[in-house]
Amino acid sequence: MNKLGVHALVWAGDLSPESTRKVLSSTKAAGFDVAELSLHGPKVMDLALTRDLVQEHELEVGCSRGLTFDADVSSDDAATVARGVALLEEGIAITSEIGGKYFGGILYGAMGKYNAPVTKKGRQNAVDSLKRIADFALKKNVTLGLEVVNRYESNLLNTASQALAMLDEVNAPNVVVHLDTYHMNIEESDFMQPILECGSRLGYVHIGESNRGYLGSGTIDFSQFFHALAMIDYKGVVTFESFSSTVVNEQLSNALAIWRNLWDDGMDLARHAHEFMAGGINAAAKAREHH
Repeated sequence: MNKLGVHALVWAGDLSPESTRKVLSSTKAAGFDVAELSLHGPKVMDLALTRDLVQEHELEVGCSRGLTFDADVSSDDAATVARGVALLEEGIAITSEIGGKYFGGILYGAMGKYNAPVTKKGRQNAVDSLKRIADFALKKNVTLGLEVVNRYESNLLNTASQALAMLDEVNAPNVVVHLDTYHMNIEESDFMQPILECGSRLGYVHIGESNRGYLGSGTIDFSQFFHALAMIDYKGVVTFESFSSTVVNEQLSNALAIWRNLWDDGMDLARHAHEFMAGGINAAAKAREHH
């Protein structure tokens, strides 16, 4: 059975000590194995406390982030690229310090709506930056996940095929593809082919409904998705992601366009998601056995 994770924004909008306590205790109470912490305001974090709480609750932890336009490693401007690399190295260092082994997200550019395609030079800057941070991460035993997101959040990696091409260029042993059903629903032709194409290079998965609310309340074909994971014998983490205007992180909520209230009760949402994901993964595994 895959380890199941939940994104911290189901519980709290920041990672202050008080919020971190809530995030980790709630993650455990809802039955999850992994907490994913979004490093969009790392200044408020107490890293020693976070590490202790992760151990106390017997959880695993992973981190994620996206870059801003003034710290964009896919920029043509060297100073902007350097600021992006510094933020990524900070994220890797934080992940390692709190006992995490995974740092993913939009590590290859800004998270936002671009007004033009990436330039040849910008793409090369992104590849070179990833090579550099992959090396940095390897020394800290951290795996990097390139999250494939939709066209309104990146102009670089919108499909699994694009991510695999970038993995080939970066050519580092600790860089993997990170797929997310919410983004796949917008950009991919189905939920099977991209997973089969990734195979062993798929290293992390986000489960999000088409409206980013309760699983099963939207249009995503989760059955096909879970069957595809079973077909490649995916052993990695499967993390639930959902956002509502109930829980606000000023930077992230606006960047992700969280304008509507899709739920009020994070615990009810998360327990439902855990059951939904475990059920789907188990059903797909059993179907595979009997095939």
